[in-house]
Amino acid sequence: MDKISSSEITPEHLFFSRRQLLVGAGLLVAGALAGGCGAGGPSPRAASSSAPPSSGSNQSSESLTSYEAVTGYNNFYEFSLEKEDVAALAKGFKTTPWTIEVGGMVNRPRTYGIEDILKTFAQEERIYRFRCVEAWSMVIPWTGFPLAKLLEEAEPAPGAKYVRFQTLFDPQRMAMQQDNSFDWPYIEGLRLDEAMHDLTLLATGLYGKPALPQNGAPIRLVVPWKYGFKSIKSIVKIDLVADMPVSFWMAASPDEYGFYSNVNPDVPHPRWPQSTERRIGELGRRRTMPFNGYAEQVASLYAGMDLRKNF
Repeated sequence: MDKISSSEITPEHLFFSRRQLLVGAGLLVAGALAGGCGAGGPSPRAASSSAPPSSGSNQSSESLTSYEAVTGYNNFYEFSLEKEDVAALAKGFKTTPWTIEVGGMVNRPRTYGIEDILKTFAQEERIYRFRCVEAWSMVIPWTGFPLAKLLEEAEPAPGAKYVRFQTLFDPQRMAMQQDNSFDWPYIEGLRLDEAMHDLTLLATGLYGKPALPQNGAPIRLVVPWKYGFKSIKSIVKIDLVADMPVSFWMAASPDEYGFYSNVNPDVPHPRWPQSTERRIGELGRRRTMPFNGYAEQVASLYAGMDLRKNF
């Protein structure tokens, strides 16, 4: 699997003017948005940059989603249930100072400032598909680093099987956290081998610039083969644990949301068929790929599992 070097990160204006963007196998597209991703909404203009056609199973001529859409059409329930309102409500949200506590079943617990994260872990660019459970999708160029790098520095202890993530809980600044309809703060989890997979990213920016608050600044998870709600935003705590975490959406609606949440066109959500998707910026619909097109890289993680039962 090829990667795009951090030295090749392109500023926003060059992203939109450049004719072709060379994309490594397995690294096409997927930005995730916290919360269940909403259906409907506008069809913003797609970016002009695109990847060249390829015979590789994980490469295609897919255009990047426009910066305006990526930063203006957001699920972040801590601010609003309406996608088009999130950016305005999150404007001015301060992401410095910011600390991320890494602990639980590790030999080297540590609390990082966001400046430590940026200094310690080399940032690189990844272009991923994003597939929302509500059957729309985007293509996003993220800046970040593999979660595995952080976990390796923490040194998982024997018996650690899962990674539990937590979003900031600050009802004064995130007004929707005052709503008792949900069990705040937002929690997500991965199996340890999923977390250690090279595709699993901690993202700090997009389109070659720092992430905005509505996109999960200053640091968020991106897991491109899973539905978007798995990619938790504005992380303040990462713990290694022995037992499977109960995620935000599992707690809210266990009949609709499972722990794994792998993109599976053969398993419909109770409210949204998953066999096709609407790419933001395009007309019509396109076929959804198993594991969001990353099956070659990640299907082996689930060998022998019933993916209908373990949804």
